[in-house]
Amino acid sequence: MTTLLAKSPRGGRTLTLHQHLLDTEQAASALFRKGTRWARAYLRFFKLSEDEHARFLLNLRIAALFHDIGKANEGFLDAVTSKRFVAQSLRHEHLSAIVLAHPAVRRWLAQCAEVDIDVILAAVLSHHLKAAQNGKWQVLAARSAAPTRLHLGDPQVVATLTRIAAVAGMTPPTLRLPDRYDDPGWEDAWNWFWDQRVPRFARELAAPSSGTRLALHLAVKAGLIAADSVASAMFREGLPIDKWIEAVAHAPALAPDAVEREILTPRIAEISSSARPFQAHKFQDGAATVGRRGLLLAACGAGKTLAAWRWADAISRSEPIGRVIFLYPTRGTATEGFRDYVGHAPEGTAALVHGTAAYELLGMQSNVPDLPPSLRGKDFLPDEAEDRLFALGLWPKRYFSATVDQFLSFIEHSYGGLCLLPALADAAIVFDEVHSYDGTMWNALMAFLQRFDVPVLCMTATLPPTRRAELGKLLRAYPDDRERVELEDLEQSELHPRYQLEAVGGQNEALQRVLTEAHAGRRVLWVVNTVKRCQQLARRLASEFPHVLVYHSRFRLEDRQRRHRETVDAFRAPAQGEPMPAIAVTTQVCEMSLDLDADVLVTEHAPISSLVQRFGRANRHLRRGREFRAQLITYPPEGELPYERDELAAAARFLTSFADRDVSQRDLAEGLAAHSPPGRQASGETRFLDGGYFATPGTLRDSDDAGAPVILDRDLPRFRELHRLREPTDGLRLTVPRKFARPAEESGLPTWLMLADGHRYDLTLGFNVEDGAR
Repeated sequence: MTTLLAKSPRGGRTLTLHQHLLDTEQAASALFRKGTRWARAYLRFFKLSEDEHARFLLNLRIAALFHDIGKANEGFLDAVTSKRFVAQSLRHEHLSAIVLAHPAVRRWLAQCAEVDIDVILAAVLSHHLKAAQNGKWQVLAARSAAPTRLHLGDPQVVATLTRIAAVAGMTPPTLRLPDRYDDPGWEDAWNWFWDQRVPRFARELAAPSSGTRLALHLAVKAGLIAADSVASAMFREGLPIDKWIEAVAHAPALAPDAVEREILTPRIAEISSSARPFQAHKFQDGAATVGRRGLLLAACGAGKTLAAWRWADAISRSEPIGRVIFLYPTRGTATEGFRDYVGHAPEGTAALVHGTAAYELLGMQSNVPDLPPSLRGKDFLPDEAEDRLFALGLWPKRYFSATVDQFLSFIEHSYGGLCLLPALADAAIVFDEVHSYDGTMWNALMAFLQRFDVPVLCMTATLPPTRRAELGKLLRAYPDDRERVELEDLEQSELHPRYQLEAVGGQNEALQRVLTEAHAGRRVLWVVNTVKRCQQLARRLASEFPHVLVYHSRFRLEDRQRRHRETVDAFRAPAQGEPMPAIAVTTQVCEMSLDLDADVLVTEHAPISSLVQRFGRANRHLRRGREFRAQLITYPPEGELPYERDELAAAARFLTSFADRDVSQRDLAEGLAAHSPPGRQASGETRFLDGGYFATPGTLRDSDDAGAPVILDRDLPRFRELHRLREPTDGLRLTVPRKFARPAEESGLPTWLMLADGHRYDLTLGFNVEDGAR
């Protein structure tokens, strides 16, 4: 006799297979208990009516009881009890699925009309996101792949099937299943799955009439991952399932005045204490009238973020929600969103969520003078218990500033994103800077807006016509033409002529203009399209100007933070007198992550939406008076990369249209609409929506194989020491072209992190790719 285990023994404790299956069912039942806000929000998110609750929970509970039943095999038992590594010939969730596909099991489950065996099988098969129709994770590729002994007659398995019968109101099972996987008795199950159900289930889910069933399938699939994650975490941490879920998932909704009291009031007080007094704009207050799903379009510097918080405040007053989530396209913008707004929330309720968040938060707490007063003294870092719970540790938080990848990635089968999905469904969500989304991100956003029901606000200063039309079908645009007539402050801001454009022949002519303007006392921002040209220009300028700032993506994170602060400070208007002259040479990173106010902006041609964002870094706040015009100097780049030829040709036409006249931000928006090349419409296809039985992780961004995450070889001792002290090592990381990265064999680095030549790194210029350049 054997004792079937669900996991390896931990700290002297063992978890039997039957107990883990019961725990997962318990977690599912508690998470989505009827009558709770969490359950209502989750069903609404998937567009399931409350009448569907019983069927959803029934299928989820059965999936929870079945999901690991395939662990009742000798290979898995050897793996969790042996002190040596044991390679398993078959994945346990694949075996769980084939058990469900057995004719005797299917006949038994057919007693309950509400049981959807395809929905259950899909959730069970895909709950580790390692199930594919072909390739590396192909499901049970051969019918006799391994002569694995199965323990499906074990008392634990019988007890689990008996529990399933009780849940579904069926007769207790009298099943006799083959005890070896190479037994011919499994052939009918294998054939039914591959020959009948795989092609048919995909067609059924794609049919126009499949709406409710597809929603049920998706809700159960994601719900099982959440329930399994909770059950495993509660065992690992020794926490009671029901008590933890009650405190976290079923905490009261945000109070109707919470956003006003906890975020807006302290933020406004902070602005009022600065050199410029706070003045609310009708445009910002009007955002509260947008409704549940809106598109906020306003020029750079118009105050969209505060308007978005007004919208979130209105949502929390009109319907029960548990959290507000701001999603940004970059780590830098997410960190700034945390500093400016989210960090004002009461301690323990705010979260910064992105790949280097812990490092950023540690840096904030160690640089108290740079923090707004209302953030000082707060402990932003998650405690040890939250850290060990991984994504589940974020469930209790109320206010989030995160990169879009952290939450929206569920739609491409990110495990962390799927664990966060129930919390996302219970939130009001703001997607900022949506103009910057690449094709894959845009497709994911459109699929999300089309398929799921949750309060959403998208916002941006610019959108190409194709994308604006796509969003216009799904979201209410604010302000519309009628509303703009009433918003005098916004109209004045957008119609005010801020700029004068001037075209020059090329880089050399631009360089002379930059030096002339800087020596005349002006602050000059120069934006180029590649890191290599950024570094080359900085070297040339440095010989003729005392201090040239350089900012791009190829710095160590700790150095990039310093470059960020130095650049922002250099372009900040002083409390008294004229600002000091400055030159900053940057790449595309300035388009979102830098809140700059340049007097002169020089840029290579780039896609029109990028140009508009770059121009928004000049004369941003009209601090030099209404008569001042920022100089925008443009020229064609030496090469097209990283952009496409048609994008740069459209940009040239766009820029030509503004010759010999003053230009407003409204002019730029209208020029973008007139000259942008037609874009490709989103397909709406994603792995989560279209996977059917199968699930493997994808990516939320267009793939870029050119860059590799590295640390410099000279930083290895520091890395090891920080790792020994359990302190973040993110500050040492950077991304370099893959050909300059080498495997870090026997270095103590994680497998995904590589090494780069430290001699190529300069504190001022970043990582150099040119031979001989220092």
